[in-house]
Order: sequence, then structure tokens, then C-alpha cells
Amino acid sequence: MLKFLEVAKVFDKLEGKSGRLEMTDILAGLFKKAKSDEIDKLVYLMQGILTPPYEGTDLGMGEKFAIRALDSVTGFSKKEINSSYNKTGDLGETAEELLSKKKQQSLGKKEMNVSDVYDSLLKMAKISGEGSQDSKIKRLAELLNNSSPVEARFIMRFVTGKLRLGVGDPTILDALSVAKKGNKSLREPLERAFNISSDMGHVAKVFYKSPSKIKRFKVEPFKPLMPAMAERLANPEEIIKKIGKCAIEMKFDGFRLQCHKKGKEVELYSRKLERMTHMFPDVVDEIKKLRAKSLIFEGEALAFDEKKKKYYSFQETMRRRRKHGIKAAKEEFPLKVFCFDALYLNGKDLTEKPYEKRRKSLEKVFPKGILQLSEKHVVETPKDLDKLFKESLKEGLEGVMAKDLDAVYTAGKRKFAWIKLKKSYGKAVDTIDAVIVGYYRGKGHRAEFEFGGLLVAVLNKSKNRLETVAKIGSGFTEDEMTELKKMLGKMETKKPPENLEHRIKADFWVTPKYVVEVAFDEITKSPTHTCCLKEGKGYALRFPRLLSIRDDKSVKDATTDKEVLHMYKEQYGR
Repeated sequence: MLKFLEVAKVFDKLEGKSGRLEMTDILAGLFKKAKSDEIDKLVYLMQGILTPPYEGTDLGMGEKFAIRALDSVTGFSKKEINSSYNKTGDLGETAEELLSKKKQQSLGKKEMNVSDVYDSLLKMAKISGEGSQDSKIKRLAELLNNSSPVEARFIMRFVTGKLRLGVGDPTILDALSVAKKGNKSLREPLERAFNISSDMGHVAKVFYKSPSKIKRFKVEPFKPLMPAMAERLANPEEIIKKIGKCAIEMKFDGFRLQCHKKGKEVELYSRKLERMTHMFPDVVDEIKKLRAKSLIFEGEALAFDEKKKKYYSFQETMRRRRKHGIKAAKEEFPLKVFCFDALYLNGKDLTEKPYEKRRKSLEKVFPKGILQLSEKHVVETPKDLDKLFKESLKEGLEGVMAKDLDAVYTAGKRKFAWIKLKKSYGKAVDTIDAVIVGYYRGKGHRAEFEFGGLLVAVLNKSKNRLETVAKIGSGFTEDEMTELKKMLGKMETKKPPENLEHRIKADFWVTPKYVVEVAFDEITKSPTHTCCLKEGKGYALRFPRLLSIRDDKSVKDATTDKEVLHMYKEQYGR
């Protein structure tokens, strides 16, 4: 069995590396030593999770509880622990330091393997009810008691949600291929398997037990797929030039749902792959009525005012996403779900079928009611596309989505199979979805909210890094300032995010988790920001302002550096 000390030493080694090739080789060396019944656990630990995201497993342990466990194991007081933490800025480093000079010796200490650590953490996550926090602290103390200082560093980081290895999913996929094949030749089928199951641990386990099965990996109900993502182009002419004759669908400003059905069992997932079933009983009931025995489809959900025959705004629609008061919300904001793609039907994987065939499958399934087919038109000219675009804006919609008639469903990828054409906001060239990496103190009339603005970044996928693009100081309502302070206060870190490239400082750094939609007037070159940094200058948003907090999007859905560069060039036909 693979010893956890060996894993911790590899994690330590990875921290000093930034090159993808070197990190891949280090990981491949570790993966070669793992057995098929532990590779899934090792991969999950490396991702900083215990189960795939859609299962919603949460350790539920904050820093103060982790400090109590450290106190009981080391003999150092909370005051001494906090003093060390203030110096290191990292509870993992504090645990490592204090365990190396702890005041009391461990009794019955035993060497741990990967399964020991993983199984203990999973049991910890499943503890609930009265006295659960004390039980979790006791179990964490047992883990720390059996740990060497370097093991304690990574266990403590894991339980507080700050593992920070800097290893992205693409690097893990490369390393799995290299470990078994000696090269990256199996990266593509591994990536597809991951994108259609959203479960890296499961993919790794199947691969280790039978490598040949990975090429025959199929879509399954209740294993949500990574959503396909759209590219953007500036005008109808560019779209027709890029993909020719295409399907045009209206672009609604709602939230995306991936709906799974098998028999009478139904599950709903957000675009972040969070399980949403309990929030939308009305949608679940309608899906159960469908004739299809098994089905996976995607739709855009919007709240609809039946009396006024108009759609609510995104912010109002998002009020349907709640854990409590579901019945009242259902009556106040009745939903319509516009179904736009079928990924699986009656046991058949449709993702490798062209859009046109998937659409025909979709049309056979859906009646009218809560569930409706998205409106679709086929166009061949920029003029026809532009006409539909203008019609969508008159109806108060976001714009249109152009879809390549021959394209397969590109799970987890941003490709020109789908192209979005959106309206501008006031003078704004466009909008971006940016990741919050820090925030600022409130001054003047904002002092009472303890919130003054955001530092946001875009995603550099090739480097698995975040790059700053704007400091946002406007567009906030009082409610949003209060909400952001509350949200971000729980995510504060003493150091900048490990994967952040920055030249500008925030008053408070936060773990990258939340995405916001940002409008702007222009993209300009900047010596302050790091987006597409070249020859000392990056790109920044001019007059950025907050449009909305996008609870439905994850860091992986954020705008990329390449998109920002494209928009910059598009502004003046550069």
C-alpha cells in the first residue's frame, strides 16, 4: 500500500515546481506506485475533494476547529498556535512547525497509508448531528497524532480547503497516461472520460483496472457531464464566416440545468455540477411525466410572470435557487425550462452525434408546459442572423447562440461548435465572467459595510493560472456589498492565491471560488494587471462595474485570457 508520508513528500516537491512537464513526471512517478484500489483516493486527495463535486460532500471544518485539534495534539495553547499562524499565514505550515517541536509525545502512533487518511477524512465528513463538531475534531486529532510534520502540513491544508498544490486536472490526466503508457497518448480518451463523468477518481480507477475500457467510456445517468461552453464573436458576419449555415437559438439570461432521468428517478445539476434536485420540485415532477425511460438533457431555467407574460431578470430568477422556502418561491417565481440539447436517450449516448441529430432526438421528447423546446431557426446569411439577434433584444433577451449543425457535443470544452452573440450594456463593449481573488476595505459611505470593491481575474487555461484584469469599485447595491462581505469574509486567506499572477495588492485575499459578471467600457493595456502580460504590460478593463454575482458559474467557467485578447483586438479592428 502507498504510504501517505511518501505522498506528502511528493506534494512538498510539487510546491516548488511551476513547469507542467516537470510536474507531470513527478506525479507519474507517484501514480506508478499506486494500486487500483487506492488510485481513486489518491486522485481525490490531490484535487482537494473527497467525492466528485455533484455528491456535495463537505468536511464542514473551519480553521477554529482545526486549531482545537492541533491544540490537543501538540500541547501548544491556542494563543501560541495563533501566534505561529500569524507569522506563517498558513495553518498547514503552523501544524508542521508545531508538530516538529510538540510538547507531548504521541502514544500508539502508527504509519498511515493513502487509504487510512482518505477513509478517515471521509468518515469525518459524514459525521452529523449533535456533537458532530467535537467528533470531527477528535478524528482530526487522531490523524495529526499519527502524522509526521510534513504529513500534518497537507492534512491541515486539506481539511481547511487550502491544499494549494497548483496541479490542475489536465496535469493529472497527463500523469495518469504517462504512468501507465509511458507517454501522453491516452490523454485524449482519459480527458473525454473525465468530461462525460465529472469524476476523476472513478476514471482513474477504471483506467487502472482495465486501461482499454477508457476508450469505450460512455455517458451514464446521474454522472453529470462537464457542460460544453461557447466561444464568442463580435458580429453576424464573423459567425457565418466561421461556421457557415447554422442553427440560431435565443440566449436566455437564466441558469443552466442538466437534467437526468432513469425510470422515475430524477436528478438536476447546476452548471457547477451541484445537485439542485430538491430546489425545483415542479421541474422534477414534469420530467417524471416524460415518456423517455432514460434521458439526459440541458435546459435554461427562467422565472416567468404568467400575468405580464414576461421573464424575470437573472437576479430574480436566482431567487428560486434556495434551500428553504421552496414552496413559496415556486409560487412567486414559476419556472420555465427551455430545453436546448439532448445528451443521452433510452440507453444511447448522443454526445458524439452532430447537433442536428441531437436536436431531432430532443424534439421527439418535449411537450409544452414548464418544459419547452428552445426556439430554433436555421440561417445561412449574416443578414438573417442579424434579424434574429435584433428580435431577441426586443424581447428583452441577452442575444443569440449560433450552433454548428455538424458539431458533436464538446463536454468540458470551449469551442466554436457554439458561438454567443450578446448585447452590449450601455457603452460596454461586452461583459466578462471574472473570478474574485481579493477585496478592499470600505471607505467613506461604504465604511459601514466594511466593503469597498473587488479584485478580479481571468483564467489562463494553458498555465492553470489566474491573471488579474480589474479592480471593481462600482455597480454594487447595498445588499450586494453586505452579501459580498459575508461571503468573502469566510474565504479570506493571509496570502494571495497560490495560482494567481498579480502586481496589484488587495486588502484581503480570498480563495478563488466566486464568479461575477462585469461590464466595462473598453479594454486597455495596463502596467498594473497581469492578463496576457507581455513586455511589462497586461490588459485591464476600463470603468469596470459589477452586473451580477454568478452563483451558477465556477472558476472553470470564467472568461479566459485568450477571450480578453480577442475582445481587445476586436474593439478597433486591430
